Amino acid sequence: SSVMETFRQVTPVVEVISLDEAFLDVSGSVRRLGSPYSIAEGLRARIHDEQRITCSVGLAATVATAKLASRRAKPDGVVVVPPDAVTSFLHPLEVGELWGVGEKTAQMLNRLGLITVGDVAHTPQQTLQRAVGVAMGQQLHQLAWGQDRRTLTPRRGTEEPDKSVGADETFGRDTDDQEVILREVLRLTAKVAGRIRSAQVAARTVTLKVRFSDFTTITRSRTLAEPTDVTQEIYQTAADLFLALGLQRARIRLVGVRVEGLMPLSRVQRQLVLGARERGWSEADRAVDRALLRFGSQAVRPATLIT
Repeated sequence: SSVMETFRQVTPVVEVISLDEAFLDVSGSVRRLGSPYSIAEGLRARIHDEQRITCSVGLAATVATAKLASRRAKPDGVVVVPPDAVTSFLHPLEVGELWGVGEKTAQMLNRLGLITVGDVAHTPQQTLQRAVGVAMGQQLHQLAWGQDRRTLTPRRGTEEPDKSVGADETFGRDTDDQEVILREVLRLTAKVAGRIRSAQVAARTVTLKVRFSDFTTITRSRTLAEPTDVTQEIYQTAADLFLALGLQRARIRLVGVRVEGLMPLSRVQRQLVLGARERGWSEADRAVDRALLRFGSQAVRPATLIT
């Protein structure tokens, strides 16, 4: 996209994560373009002026911390986390902010009395590993102290994952409760649909991912008659895909929702006029988007997600 090309004019080290997110290593651009903050602010302003879209930028020494900083910069700002301020930035955050910690894992950590990132940081690594597994426990402990050895993997051309948007969640414990699983599918769908609406694109294909307790993973996809950005339409497709699997007793470890075949809304030609029901869902989605932008990510949720 033109936004990603703008990034590459600043640095060749650009890792595109999704349609609307990328990591940049600007260490090699400082001599040419000025301080990291100047580069970040210049990018934000340029994208705002040229593309007429908002751009939030997080600036930090590690990928994980930069991602968290970018969340704090929303909807259209720059947040800098200096190396000597990493722990003071991280430790007050809720544990669910850490990379890889979804809602279910956060709830499990909360039950152990671990509410903030600081709580995780000051918990012995062995205790974390007993609770969430060896690899995850080690990762959480390192991230809580601002340690992240992840390096960027530049992608461009056909390698860029810019034609799909997805999200997945690992359950705190393997489950065969279909109500719990479908509730999670709805939460993930709402997240994904919100992102494509923000990017002003619609999706043609919905993909469901299921990982079982033995780590076997399957995916199922369905192509829609027309592209959509409506949460309810995407959820109904994903739910139908799940129910068609007939997994009444299978214990599931992870579920994911991805939309593919994205195209700009300006190119989407509705073959049929939306009926009152479909138009109502679409209008409701946009009202929710406005509320979330103004009041935060927990301002509005489907009733079935309120526990």
